Amino acid sequence: MVVAHKEAGLNKRDTSPRKPEPQLGVLNPPLRGVLHIRPEEAVPGHWRYPASPDLAPYVEWFWTVEWDLHTPKKVETLPHPSVFLLLEPGVAQISGVSTAKFSRMLQGRSRVFGVKFRPGGFRPFVAQPVSAFTDRVFEIEEVFGAAAAGLDRRVLAHTDHQVIVAALESFLRERRPLPDENVDIVQRIVAQIAAEPAWTRVEQVAQACELGVRTLQRLFGEYVGVSPKWVIQRYRLHEAAARIAATANPDWADLALSLGYADQAHFIRDFKKLVGTSPADYRKTLLSRP
Repeated sequence: MVVAHKEAGLNKRDTSPRKPEPQLGVLNPPLRGVLHIRPEEAVPGHWRYPASPDLAPYVEWFWTVEWDLHTPKKVETLPHPSVFLLLEPGVAQISGVSTAKFSRMLQGRSRVFGVKFRPGGFRPFVAQPVSAFTDRVFEIEEVFGAAAAGLDRRVLAHTDHQVIVAALESFLRERRPLPDENVDIVQRIVAQIAAEPAWTRVEQVAQACELGVRTLQRLFGEYVGVSPKWVIQRYRLHEAAARIAATANPDWADLALSLGYADQAHFIRDFKKLVGTSPADYRKTLLSRP
């Protein structure tokens, strides 16, 4: 299914091959969706690397978190409309879009290296709709075959991040993803949803992008793995968590209204369902942290 598009902001990207370039990483980059941290805080040991130009249409970034903890630490993040390739010692997995909050207890000394695919960017690597991966985790050889077995050993044998990124990029290039203009269309739509708080209904998105609602829904199921309504709601809650962390005394009614909720009660319900606590209680946990 190829979706024709007239929207000026959704023109096709130039997909001609480009020579890979060395990429510099960012230590402790700004994080979106990580819970229980203030805007000025960073996640120690976190690095992020952009993809080379030929893989940039598919990969948002490569990232790693390394830790050496005497006391276990719980980390929680809000879900993104992205598929991840995850490597840890003894672990090589593909994690589809998760519709729930991610929670994990870090302890001891270890590291994880990952690939965050752009929304829609995983579709050219597989033969089935991305919705087939949603809320599921697969061993990497289940997705990419026997040749992918042991990727964690081969890649994590290195300590140099640039070498690891280069090895992962080589692995992805060997999968030979084919150019697909729908990938570009989906990514631009998702980016505009994230940037447009006024887009609170699927009908608004479809109209702005000159697509039928059903076409938009099919496109998201095929390429993103979740519905456009889900993406709208999750980005609004990402924005809510960021504003709560950055605002001294939030006006809950105004915040709910600015995020497109008809009333404060519906905002509180959705926030609590995803985060596990009310907006007010979440704010209290931030204030109580040392």
